Amino acid sequence: MDPEEQPRFYGRRRGKRLRPGRRALLENLLPTLRVPPGDGPLDPAALFDGKKAAYWMEIGFGAGEHMADQAAAHPDIGFIGCEPFVNGVATLLAQITERSLDNIRLHDDDARQLLPRLTPGSIDRVYLLYSDPWPKKRHWNRRFVQRETLDQLARILAPGGLFRFATDHMGHARWALGLAANHPEFQWTARGPEDWRRRWADGYPTRYEEKGLAGPARVYLEFRRRGA
Repeated sequence: MDPEEQPRFYGRRRGKRLRPGRRALLENLLPTLRVPPGDGPLDPAALFDGKKAAYWMEIGFGAGEHMADQAAAHPDIGFIGCEPFVNGVATLLAQITERSLDNIRLHDDDARQLLPRLTPGSIDRVYLLYSDPWPKKRHWNRRFVQRETLDQLARILAPGGLFRFATDHMGHARWALGLAANHPEFQWTARGPEDWRRRWADGYPTRYEEKGLAGPARVYLEFRRRGA
């Protein structure tokens, strides 16, 4: 992607100074797990040793606790995590080391750079959990869920694949629901109120949820890629 065409990134990239051990993980482990940079097409299967049963992606994984739990529970699935915040990447690398996880690959930058490269229908599930709601109206164009990004998600998701979105900001929930439920390639899977009020049965809490930072009115939305 031409640098002049790359979407502008508004979030933080660095936080507090990292301890030596975390810096060492960024220097030594991250290069072995990083999705190769470039502009050409990318088949997720090529990132892993041996074919996986499926390929899941988490966009904006934060400190990585959700993806680490999923990867540990599903060793036969290949995970691609996207996160530009260096401190979060370092925290996930520590979990990968401690838990001996070998089914995670990382794009330590804006996910919108990676989406156009992924081959059509190559991803089976995408998570976007507690992304920045950008509550001020003048900032709504900074929200990750836009028609353009939904078009990209629809392109990379296999027929029947899932897009899961969680937030504790009701305005953000209405925004995402309005866009995704009205997208021609997605179908909202909810059958009743409990389907969006409770975390998915096979889900794991994020650190944001565990620390009680998420508000009481949490919303869990799931959309299925049409065509199955």
